[in-house]
This record gives sequence, C-alpha cells and structure tokens, in this order.
Amino acid sequence: MTSSTRKNASEHTGNGAAALLVDEVVGVDGGIGATARAARADAYDRWLRGLLPQRPGVALIAVGGLGRRQCAPHGDLDLVLLHAGVPGVDELAASVWYPVWDAGLRLDHSVRTVAEALSVAQDDVKVALGLLDARLVAGDAALADTLVRTAADHWRRTAVRQLPALREITAARWAAHGELAFLLEGDLKEAAGGLRDVGILRAIATAGITDALRPAVRAAHLRLLDTRDALHRQSGRRVDRLIAQERDGVAALLGLRQPVPGGTELVGDGDALLRRVAGDARTVSHALDDAFRAADRLRSGRRRGGDGRPLRRPVARDVVEHDGELVLARTAIGARPDPSLSLRVAAAAAVTRLPIARATCEWLAAYCPPLPAPWPAEARAALITLLGAGPGLVPAWETCDRYGLIEGWLPEWTRLRSLPQHNPVHRFTLDRHLVQTAYEASRHTREVDRPDLLLLGALLHDVGKGLPGDHSTVGVPLAAAVAARIGLPEPEVALIGTLVRLHLLLPDVATRRDLADPVTIAGVAERVGDPTTLDLLHALVRADAAATGPAAWSDWKGRLVTELVTRVRTALDTGALPAPPAPDPALLAGPLPVVHLTADRVAVAAADRRGLLATVAGCLALHRLEVLSADASTVDGRALVECRVQPRYGLAPDPIALGADLRRAVNGDVSVTQRLRGRALAARSDPAAPRVVWHREAATDAVLLELRAADAVGLLYRVTCALDEAGAQVRAARISTLGGDVVDAFYLVGGWPDDTTRARLEAAVLAAV
Repeated sequence: MTSSTRKNASEHTGNGAAALLVDEVVGVDGGIGATARAARADAYDRWLRGLLPQRPGVALIAVGGLGRRQCAPHGDLDLVLLHAGVPGVDELAASVWYPVWDAGLRLDHSVRTVAEALSVAQDDVKVALGLLDARLVAGDAALADTLVRTAADHWRRTAVRQLPALREITAARWAAHGELAFLLEGDLKEAAGGLRDVGILRAIATAGITDALRPAVRAAHLRLLDTRDALHRQSGRRVDRLIAQERDGVAALLGLRQPVPGGTELVGDGDALLRRVAGDARTVSHALDDAFRAADRLRSGRRRGGDGRPLRRPVARDVVEHDGELVLARTAIGARPDPSLSLRVAAAAAVTRLPIARATCEWLAAYCPPLPAPWPAEARAALITLLGAGPGLVPAWETCDRYGLIEGWLPEWTRLRSLPQHNPVHRFTLDRHLVQTAYEASRHTREVDRPDLLLLGALLHDVGKGLPGDHSTVGVPLAAAVAARIGLPEPEVALIGTLVRLHLLLPDVATRRDLADPVTIAGVAERVGDPTTLDLLHALVRADAAATGPAAWSDWKGRLVTELVTRVRTALDTGALPAPPAPDPALLAGPLPVVHLTADRVAVAAADRRGLLATVAGCLALHRLEVLSADASTVDGRALVECRVQPRYGLAPDPIALGADLRRAVNGDVSVTQRLRGRALAARSDPAAPRVVWHREAATDAVLLELRAADAVGLLYRVTCALDEAGAQVRAARISTLGGDVVDAFYLVGGWPDDTTRARLEAAVLAAV
C-alpha cells in the first residue's frame, strides 16, 4: 500500500476509548503467541467497525499484519478504504484515519475503488502481494469479496511472470539487511530468512507453483512471530532489529532461560535465542531458494534433447547438471558410494555456482558413507577446491549444512553453528564468519606458497571460540586434530596450529607496538619463524578482518600491518633489524614552535619541556581528531611530537584553527589549556573496568605500560597528563580501538620500575581514566 505523510491531528480529542484500545492490544494475553496476536486483531476489528458508518458501496479492508490476524504488540495498521464511487468518500476516510492517528498508531492507508486497487497491483508486485492478505473489517462484504477474489485470481494467473521482478526487489532488500541466520543483530522482518520472506513464500504457495509453506516453514514462522512479539514487549516500542542489549530479555519472555553462574536464579539465555532465530531463518531461506528455483523452471521450461528428455550435462566426476541443478550421475547412484562423494558434489556446486538438487542432498545425507581417518587424497582435494571456489563457497556450504553433510566432514561444526560472537566489531555468527574468512582468503591464494593451508587455516582460525580460555590457544589442538584427520602430514599439521595460535599477532603488534623498535621486529620474527608462515599470516589477517566487518580494518591498520610484515621479512631474510627513524628535518629548522599538518599527520616542535605530548594530544581531542600513534623525542634542545591522526566523526577539522590552537597551546596559553580540560572532562564516560598491564622486555630503551579501558574523547590527553604529572616520560604511544574499548600502549623511558613506582604510575593512569 502507498504511504501518506501523517497529518497533525492534535485537534481531534476525546479518544479515551482509543487509548484503552492501545493498552488492550499491547498487553493482551502477555502480548506473545498466536492467541495474543489473534486477540489483538479482534480488538482492532471491534474498534475500527465503530469508526466506519454503515453505507453501501464502502468497505474497510485490512492488509498486512491485521489482514493476516498476526498483529504485533506495537505493530502498525495497513488499511484500505474500498468504495464503489460513492460521494463524500474523502470525508468518510478522514473519519477513520484521524481517530487512528489520535490513538498514536502508525497507519499506512489508501482510498481506492476495486479497479484502482487492481491497477496498482498490476504495476507494483509488492501491492499485489499485499492484496493477498486483504480481509474485510467493516462495510460492504460483497464489494470486499470482489477485490479479494479478483486479486487472488489475478495473482495466480500472473505470478510466474511477476516473480522475476519480485526476486529483484527481494535481492536488493537482502543486500541492504543481510542474512538473519548469520547476523548478530538481524532484522526479524527485512533480513533474508525473516518475516518478509515468509510472505513471499505464502504468495508462491497461493499461486500453486510449489508447496512453499511446508510444516517446518510454518513452525519457523510462528517462532519468528513470537520473537518479534517478545521484542516489542521487551523494548516497549515498534522495533524489528534484535539488538544485543534486548536479547536476554527477549529470551526470558520466550522461556529460554539459563541459571546464573554459581546460583540457582534463571535468566534469559540470549545465545539460545540467537541460535533458534538462526535455525528458523535458515529454514525460511532454504524454502524460498527452492521456491524461486521451482518458479524459474516453470517459467523457462525444461531444455530437452532430441529424444525429448531433459538435457543432462556432466560437470564433474559423478556429478551432472540437470534442469539447472546438480544431481548425481546414474552410475554414482547405482554403485557403492564413495566416502568423498558429498565433498565432490559440494565442490562442483561451488565452482559452477549451481544449486544442488534437494533430492541429491537428501540421498547424500542418507547413503554417503562416513569418511575414514585420515581422509583419502580425493576428499582432501575436494575440500580445498570447495574452500577456494570464491563466491560459490558460501551458498554451497550452507546447502550442505542444511542437510547435515558438514557434520560428516567436521564433527566440530555442531558446536560452532550459529554461535554468537560477543564483540561489537563482528557482524556474523561464528560459523558464517569462518566460511566467510575462507572465501576472503581465496582472494589471496596467489600471494602465498601454500594456498591450501591458507584456506584450511582460514576455516579453522577461530575454532577455539566458545570454549574457556584464549581461543587462539584453545583452538590449536582442535585445529591440529582436524588437520590430522584430513590427512595432512605432521609438519603441515603443526603449521595449521601455528596459524591458529598466531592469527592475531600481526594486527596486535602493528597497532600496539613501536614498529621502529628492533625488539618489536625481533620478537615477531622469532615467533613466526620463516617467510612462508609470515606470508600465510599476512593473508589470513586480511581475510579475517574482511570477514569480521568494516570496523575491524582500515587503511591505516593495513599500512601498519604491511610495514610490520616488510620489516619482519627483512629480519628473517637478512637478520637486519630496523634502525631508529630519523626525525623530520623540517622540525629541526626555523623558529619555534614549528607546526606541520597533513590529512593524517600532525608534527610539532617546541622548546624542550615536559608535557608536550599531553598538550598536543589534548589539542587534537579538542578538534575531534583521534590519535592513532604518537612519538615524542628531544633533539638538540627541541621537543618533537609526531602523531598519526584521523577525524573522529569523518570530518576533518579546520587546519588554520587547529594550527593556531597548537601554537598557542605549546607556548603555554592558559586559555587553550582550560578549554582542553573542560572539553575532555565533559566527554568522559564511565569506565568499563579499566586495567593496566606492564611489559618488561617489549622495547629497546623503554618499559611498556598497556591500558585497556573504555574509549572516550580526550582519553589520551588525560592519561599522558597523568603520566607526566607522575614523573614518567612517554616517548611513544600506540592507540588501538576495538569497538567501544581501547588498548593503548605507552612507552615509558627508563628501566623496569620498582613495585612502588609501578603502583604509583598505575594508580595515576586509572584515576585519569
């Protein structure tokens, strides 16, 4: 239905009954479940009937949730005032719309004749689908019946022709909202596998194309509706995105509870909810894929050979294309099944980007024997082909997972499926993240000596997540066991374990350590061991970041990682470690202060004094610049500070104003300092259990103090001020932001401090946070 801008109806008063109605429909029967949804529909029907005067040739039609009698607690109303050309219809419509608006309800409305409604449906497939849910609420039953019957008949006659347009619209929606089964904060309605897709399945079933609403789909649909009901009740408003902070409360309302650790009280189990939603979304998505393929076959017809039979085209050993799908060759079905057959079919599907027929998947699940340990070479080769297939990997893997084939290859997959990742930078559940990482790794296979180990390491790099302990350590024996079962020789099994153990090494060091310090490079070179492993880790970190989400990577982080890899490779090849960087010559000449600004760099030289780094950091915070790294030194009586920066909100500051403030601040202008302190203190946020960690031998000439805390504007300024006031000299700082948290490393000049000094510095830093 077309939507109209809501008018200001504040002058329409006296709607106490409407307010009572809203309270009734929100709170009815706890607000959750099919009975409550139907009761809400009944309440709306009774109220709306009282708004429409009885006149022949006029009918009030409900579509959407009210038409289906599936009203959510805070859902909107979709109404059509249908008429047969009667006079005064606009005033009649206003008598219905204004009370709805006065009640605070969202309304999607239209006024049409039967011919107008059918004409719009003919041009707009979304309207055509909406009319399939049309239901009479009040008024002329014969007029409403004409619309309902004609719309349904028109859809059955034209559905096959209209489905391509619907599929295009649906694909655009999926691209915008993602896949509900794999998202940590998915939209229950709009994401792929959500409630909107169930409506498409219902339309396809109405057209008689295929039995799209199988019992499993109906059950999944009801659970998704219940989840949305609970989400509305938990949040107290109309919302369809299942965000993390609401997840436990929604789970509790749905009866998904777990005991509090160490106690007997039960609380909502958000992880169980996420897994249930993922399973239901998968069911809906799979059914819609099948339905669209059935419609495609019906529309295009079968390609037939000269004998009149459908064409069959071999695509791999024991695999043929039949009617746009992959099926088993007749010889494969008649012979004793090869244990590697399911993997070979999956690899063929990924390479050709053709779907596997449902009957073939069911046959493989029922009759394909388990793989021996170790795997035969053919199975191992098929797995690598599958993982390296690029865009065809994800749909082929998901199809195999749908029919339980993945567990036959990797029994560990049961624990990993739909496992949430409680980190704001992650967009996918763990299982999808692992497959997505393998897909991203396929882009880098030509950069490494062992592309097969890169792909396998990508699939297994986070296999330890969900278990107690550091997943990079916990995952090593698990990944090694998989690699040995697959049939890799012992040196390659050990290399897979190394990739899992060190898959976070490069980004952690690149963003948290001084890459010009020989100790940093020597430490990474010692842990990596050889250039082959280094190249594999470099490719893996880029694939991992791309699969994690946009917040996990940036051009700046990419440059740092590449710089680290280049220096470590030089150390591995020649044994040479980097020399300390020379200061910018421009900072050593001319009258003081010297200020140089570029898009991502701020460099300042001033008369030698303590606290210059803190002053510069505070001034940058005042101009909404985030500091990524900072280096401080003293050369020939000049204090030098060089910072790499980026705009906090995407907008670069005015360079003239920034330069002026920097010059005034480093010259000791008190008014600038007061502005810095006022702005930083006003922006302080409540810390999330800040922690200080000391590293004794992480630098050549300094001790490393690492702060782990909640991110906040002006944090670097406050901490460097506190360190300066406590008597510590900071020669470098490295800032690493992870979602809402930071890991900031400060290089403190001097030897390892005694216990008393460490405690004093730590207390000063924590107080500043």
